[in-house]
Amino acid sequence: MDIYYTKDHEWVKVEGRRGIMGISAYAVKQLGDITYVELPEVGKEITKSGVVCTVESVKAASDIYAPVTGKVTEANSVLESAPEKLNESPEDEGWIAKLEISSPDDVNDLMTPDKYKEFLKSLE
Repeated sequence: MDIYYTKDHEWVKVEGRRGIMGISAYAVKQLGDITYVELPEVGKEITKSGVVCTVESVKAASDIYAPVTGKVTEANSVLESAPEKLNESPEDEGWIAKLEISSPDDVNDLMTPDKYKEFLKSLE
């Protein structure tokens, strides 16, 4: 399973045409304590860079964008009652949605973990 990142700090783990997406540890750190996650509906068609859902924290509400085009096949319902999972484990248990990827080439525009680390250094 390969993982890719966007400049908006979303990630997607890709295996064939299936993917799991969420937000990076960096994004979570910027948001602060997450208090609410408005999950996407199963079956929702998402387009790359389109809004998937909203995350609310003590600091602000933020839209979460799709790293790839596809369809939501599952939403992480744990986040409804335990939004803090995003703070505790943003790139594992805090995943937001599972996807059926309709455009696997979308990942060509995303960053590998090494490139993402370089990108984060440029933000400091």
